[in-house]
Amino acid sequence: MSSRLFAISFDAHQPERLARFWAGVLGLERTDDAYDGVALLSGNDAGYRLGFRSSPARKAGQNRLHFDLTSSSPEDQQETVARALDLGARHTDVGQGPDVSHVVLADPEGNEFCVIEPGNDFLAGCGRIGALACDGSQAVGCFWGKALGWPLVWDQDEETAIQSPDGGTKITWGGPPLMPDPGKDVHFDLAPDGDQQAEVERLLSLGAKRVDSAHGGDGAVLLTDPDGNEFRVLTG
Repeated sequence: MSSRLFAISFDAHQPERLARFWAGVLGLERTDDAYDGVALLSGNDAGYRLGFRSSPARKAGQNRLHFDLTSSSPEDQQETVARALDLGARHTDVGQGPDVSHVVLADPEGNEFCVIEPGNDFLAGCGRIGALACDGSQAVGCFWGKALGWPLVWDQDEETAIQSPDGGTKITWGGPPLMPDPGKDVHFDLAPDGDQQAEVERLLSLGAKRVDSAHGGDGAVLLTDPDGNEFRVLTG
């Protein structure tokens, strides 16, 4: 048994508006969503969607997960930043300092993301969404590698990264210390390859924990990973 990463989903107060923002920034197309939200096709080799689900959660701090967007040239980086600002993004300070080469922005609902300078070798060939950069432990990076069947492509000094065998977006974890739960954040939606309950049991055996025994209204099961981040196992 295994799961595939079906969607990287944003908690959203206005899912339609947030989906329009990211579609505009990244040039993505909308697709049908059977899980009570809005979805975009990422067009990434890693094969996931971007999801936007209505949530009343309030943002209490910096997100634990954020996108690193790649650039092909200085002009391309500037154009991405300008387009995002035109669509409703804003500059934000996460302690990056004045001399960094990347640009830190927040989308219209405050979700941080970075527009990376050209020439970043680690993100070369990963696509426009080069990385989903996560705050988290080495243990949680290893958990997600086993959960998704994605090999580790970096494991050093408590920092880890995994990538789909098909390529595309890398998922990275920066090691301790772990930031506090931000409340409103970004989450993984998994689609099991077979029986949902059997896959839930496999994930529990890897170190996940069940949030509650009840299924959601769409049949999804809510779990947390070893760092306490919530994720959903869909019906398949």
